[in-house]
Amino acid sequence: MGTLAAVGAYLMWGLLPIYWKQLSAVDPFQILCHRIIWAAVLTTVLLALRGRLGELVALFRDRRRAGFAAAASVLITLNWGTYIWAVNMGHVSESSLGYYINPLVSVALGALFFHEAMNSRTKAAVGVAALGVAAASILARSLPWVSLALAFTFGFYGLVKKKAGLEPLLGLAAETLFALPFALLYIAFRHSQGEGAFGQGPGMRTFLLAFSGVVTALPLLSFASAANKISMTRMGFIQYLSPSLMLILGLLVYGEALHVPMAVAFASVLVAVVLYTIPLGRKRATF
Repeated sequence: MGTLAAVGAYLMWGLLPIYWKQLSAVDPFQILCHRIIWAAVLTTVLLALRGRLGELVALFRDRRRAGFAAAASVLITLNWGTYIWAVNMGHVSESSLGYYINPLVSVALGALFFHEAMNSRTKAAVGVAALGVAAASILARSLPWVSLALAFTFGFYGLVKKKAGLEPLLGLAAETLFALPFALLYIAFRHSQGEGAFGQGPGMRTFLLAFSGVVTALPLLSFASAANKISMTRMGFIQYLSPSLMLILGLLVYGEALHVPMAVAFASVLVAVVLYTIPLGRKRATF
């Protein structure tokens, strides 16, 4: 079940650029805040319906678990914000590179924090990817910061989720509730300036902003369920589904150009993917 949950999460994430593109007229930070608000509402209501609000209160009273939830909240908020901005600013392909790099970050974190084995091919894959990103940075005279920000924030988010071991719905509710006050303050400020997007303009815009809680919660709940059941190495392997879909959307649907530095980065990361997946492919029966 853990593997199926991971596949579902990454399939949904790979198609999310289509959703956020429909909100391109809204500034990315408002979209981010609505994701937080409506995901918090949805998860809290689900806990209430199941009679589990007491568990949420107990979590906030537990310093260790609350600390993990707060750390996860910061990381996923940074990841969401970067991703929404990148998609709506025409950087879907660069976003996909970040999620190609992320599995290798997850492998490295798994080895460092959970002592998961790294064979010679896996070490070579991480090295090739790092060299490729460095070469692309030199060619472009700047770091591919969008890609790296997405890769590392989500990699460490997965690490924190695995360390915390929280039940998926409870963990996501805590994460979004930590960020909720800041999101509400920002939305209230924008509306006080007459610049709020919710309830203004086309009705479909308001619906999409409110429904963002659902499209946020579903893949995250699937991801959290998978993170508690399968290794970070296996999670990293499955994750290639998401950036592949995003790359196809960026190049073929949204007409983004693949410039030389990005092409170098993609080529090196894809070589790293091949090096990494060959040994996993030989063990696919264990999935």
